[in-house]
Amino acid sequence: MTLPATERHALVTGASRGIGLAIARRLLEQGCRVTLMGRGEASLQKACDELGGGDQLAYVTGDVSQRSDVLTAFDQARQRFGLISILVNNAGQAVSERFDKLEEDAWDHMLAINLTGTFHCIQAALPDMVSAKWGRVVNVASTAGLAGYAYVSAYCAAKHGVIGLTRSLALEVARKGITVNAVCPGYTETDLVREAIENIMNKTGMTAEEATAKLAEGNPQGRLVQPEQVADAVAWLCQDGASAINGQSIPVDGGEIMVG
Repeated sequence: MTLPATERHALVTGASRGIGLAIARRLLEQGCRVTLMGRGEASLQKACDELGGGDQLAYVTGDVSQRSDVLTAFDQARQRFGLISILVNNAGQAVSERFDKLEEDAWDHMLAINLTGTFHCIQAALPDMVSAKWGRVVNVASTAGLAGYAYVSAYCAAKHGVIGLTRSLALEVARKGITVNAVCPGYTETDLVREAIENIMNKTGMTAEEATAKLAEGNPQGRLVQPEQVADAVAWLCQDGASAINGQSIPVDGGEIMVG
């Protein structure tokens, strides 16, 4: 079964900037109705103005780590555009700290935003997809979900959890017209990475150019990934032509991670 693009309602979390904003743009270009979700109303309104999606675009506010927020926001989204057929779990945060100095609150926060938030959103949207017998769940994980990185142990643990959730759920819904996949960006030119660059500068005395090069050196292409490149991968997974792609974790990293 297929669902025409113009009848697809896509909800993108963490959508006011960076990768989420780029994904929303691509899905609008495919003809979807798109709901942006984030915590800040002003930034979401700014994103809508930038995207210019007219009556095909709206936003809802809420914190994905809070189940009540998710349920309320998703109900508001349905009232505007109907059942949710595409869910892109992009909301996420990272904290950098040496493991022996990592506070329990920071650990809990990383799991809540990056893993539990994904759980909440999928549980809220999945009944719509089962009802329609068509759906796409795309989790924006990270190469940190496929490998280990020093000083971001909590983030790595959460993203590894997202990969495990992706693989498990994909098997449960494989016969229901629904696919569940993850894209795993390497270091991408977003506000999150710019904060990492500032952190490197403050701790090492490197210039911005040196710190950027330090992050980019793990990419065999020698550069940061662009948000639009991640968005293209997500948009492809939402098309009918990708219906046989299920339970996969696709690196978008210039070849840094080789998945066998």
